[in-house]
Amino acid sequence: MRQDARPALSRRTLIGGIAAGAAIAATHAASASAETTGRRRPKKLVPGDLVVVPAPGGPSTAAAVAKGVAILEGWGLRVELTEHALDTFGYLSAPDADRLADLNYALAHPEAKALMTVRGGYGTTRIIDDADIEALDDHPKLVIGYSDITALHLAVAERTGIPTLHSPMMAWSSNNTDATAESLRKAVMTADPVVLKQDETVPTHEVLVPGTATGRLIGGNLSLMAAEPDESHWPDLDGAILLVEEVDEARYRVDNMLTRLIRAGHFSNLAGIAVGQFELDPNDEYTEGEWTMNEVLMDRLGDLGVPVLGGLRVGHGLDPRVVPLGTEATLDTGAGTLTVGAAVKN
Repeated sequence: MRQDARPALSRRTLIGGIAAGAAIAATHAASASAETTGRRRPKKLVPGDLVVVPAPGGPSTAAAVAKGVAILEGWGLRVELTEHALDTFGYLSAPDADRLADLNYALAHPEAKALMTVRGGYGTTRIIDDADIEALDDHPKLVIGYSDITALHLAVAERTGIPTLHSPMMAWSSNNTDATAESLRKAVMTADPVVLKQDETVPTHEVLVPGTATGRLIGGNLSLMAAEPDESHWPDLDGAILLVEEVDEARYRVDNMLTRLIRAGHFSNLAGIAVGQFELDPNDEYTEGEWTMNEVLMDRLGDLGVPVLGGLRVGHGLDPRVVPLGTEATLDTGAGTLTVGAAVKN
């Protein structure tokens, strides 16, 4: 969208804003673990709290952002858009210096209780090395986003250990549903553990290696993890549960990215792997005799010696759910659940 045609929207907009059986035990374990690390968790949001919104990646539109603003308004929250949140600069939201300034402003904002990005797209990796991540130590807040924002999740996990949320963003996608919004509300406004159930309508539900595992949940978008230099922003994955999802990638490229991460040793000491939505590149036409996406995933992940649970409704597909990153999680393939400690505390 051309900048001269951008609809007017003020920079500061103030707006009012379970599982049973085996999952119960996992929920209790996640809650107990979360309490032991509670001092590193931001406080849950309450009506009147401020959410600041930068755009460290690609551009969006005022109309799409307004949909997300309206949802938060219904929860009694206030929103502040950063100076360049609605700009457009090629396939970026704004030049690097402007996006970085907005991101650092949001990270250090003394009043905001959450940082929710406009969207993903591309661009966060161009500025992440200069991002003032440590500002979160002085002004803890919940970082919310996914896709390109995986670079920010990894940096926050590596440099502060503060939990974040893998979640749809302020530019509210047509893939999101009322259930998506409710999962976000619960994740930001309650300290309840998040329980994700394996869903047979998610194509990756066939990706399965039996077992149970407990560890800190880390990860996000596969291509963003594969793009991260080995010496930069890689949190400690020893004993962790890896979350992975992807969109619009050919099967051989998914194989290539997983192979690169395995060769680099990032998956050597994982406790388990949680597999979300893998949305195929529409141009990657299947030919009989080739591997399907699930077969690629099983080939690369199935021999790592850890439990793997696919079919989780997390990622770029229809009706996604919100999940904390950086808190203790329990993966149980028998129950078909991933139970994750809350990213926030009471």
